[in-house]
Amino acid sequence: MKHSDSKPVDVEKTIEFSDTDSLSDEHRQYLLQRHGTVELDPMPSMDPEDPYNWSTTKKVTNLVLVSFHAMMGIFTASAIQSAFVPIAHDLHVAVQRASYLTALVIAIVGSAPILWRPLANRYGRRPIFLLSLICSLVGNIGCAKSPTYSTMALCRAITAFFISPASAIGSAVVTETFFKHERATYMGIWTIMVVPVAPLIFGFVAERVNYRWIYWILAMINGAQFVLYYIFGRETLYMRDIDVPKPTRSFLGFHRIDPRPLTLLDFIHPFSYFLKPRVLFPSIAYAMIFLWACIMPNILIPQIFPKKFGLNAQQVGLQFIATIIGSVIGEQIGGRMSDRWMRRQGHGRRGAKPEYRLWLTYPGFALAIIGVVVFCIQVGRAGTHWNITPLVGVTIGYMGNQLITTVLVTYAVDCYRPDAAAVGVFIVFVRQMWGFVGPFWLPNLIDATSFNATAGIAAAFMVVFSIIPIVSLHNVMARK
Repeated sequence: MKHSDSKPVDVEKTIEFSDTDSLSDEHRQYLLQRHGTVELDPMPSMDPEDPYNWSTTKKVTNLVLVSFHAMMGIFTASAIQSAFVPIAHDLHVAVQRASYLTALVIAIVGSAPILWRPLANRYGRRPIFLLSLICSLVGNIGCAKSPTYSTMALCRAITAFFISPASAIGSAVVTETFFKHERATYMGIWTIMVVPVAPLIFGFVAERVNYRWIYWILAMINGAQFVLYYIFGRETLYMRDIDVPKPTRSFLGFHRIDPRPLTLLDFIHPFSYFLKPRVLFPSIAYAMIFLWACIMPNILIPQIFPKKFGLNAQQVGLQFIATIIGSVIGEQIGGRMSDRWMRRQGHGRRGAKPEYRLWLTYPGFALAIIGVVVFCIQVGRAGTHWNITPLVGVTIGYMGNQLITTVLVTYAVDCYRPDAAAVGVFIVFVRQMWGFVGPFWLPNLIDATSFNATAGIAAAFMVVFSIIPIVSLHNVMARK
């Protein structure tokens, strides 16, 4: 099947599996020897360099490197969350203004992949990831040495721009490497890595050393990533749909993989998914859950808990254990159980419609709403004495968010598999734009109303913009 990155992909064609009857005897024997079956979707070639034909070890090693790279986008954004108060004091700004250093990264991580995706589609994933890491290293060093708020914001913007590719292109790497029947499991590795563990780790750094060491450590991590990815990372972009000579893949050098010229349409193509309900509705639904269940506690805990409960940076960081627990539990349902659900509904590895996967979003929505309501109400009731009940809400909300993340991203990619990179860019763009606005108005919303009122507003937003669109999409597509 041929398609161009600059053209929308036909949904119905992307969800069909390959016809095993058309396989040659040689091809059939190769697949049986390599995979033990010919019931594969998509159908790999007979080339050992085809990523679908790699060993599981090679696939997983590459995916872990890319997933960790994707994690570094959120990791970098949230690294300073526990240190908003020290940063505000050092740079002589308000605590809320210090939080904008995180909002800035969120926005750029969501928009920059629009530029990176066409380059990665022509020159490959590996050179883009390597360039990303070395330039992120330089940006973090700039942050560590910044004497003013403006300079630090500029360096944070540079870092965010260069660290961003894997956060969106990671979905394409999963799709280019793993078969449909195992995709949610391995998509889960990519999505669960995008967990804000940084505030937990760097709360200790900010309290016991100095918050500027956060940036030095981030730079060191980028350097280690560069070395590991240079040695163990592999190129997953493999041209099947155009008739071009396949050059020998050089481990040390880089070359253009796709000879087609870059056009303006390549850069704006992801926005075509505003017209595709199978991607638009999941993106909006996911973004709204992400805003309330993730961004809200991540922004409010560092701003409110120090003043309300008298917590220092280290103690603020410990609050984020709740996010890790919730994400890990939620992924167990969204990943492996999602794949098992699809195989059961499809009576095997193939045959289930993508919409079957949407059933698993409903418990995720319920958990997200319950978690946000519990967090808001319990923070409002806590007075000046810390207790664990708000963090129970954070854990529940993160469970729902992680379940929804894996299920909705996998669903959208299943519907437009050959265009997975553009789908990933679009989903991350919508998610990050919603996340970007949170730090600017969520604290003001609580000041203007109350925690109880905010809980009601959050629940209403998630019902209207998450549950209703998915229910509508599910009902319409299930009838086709």
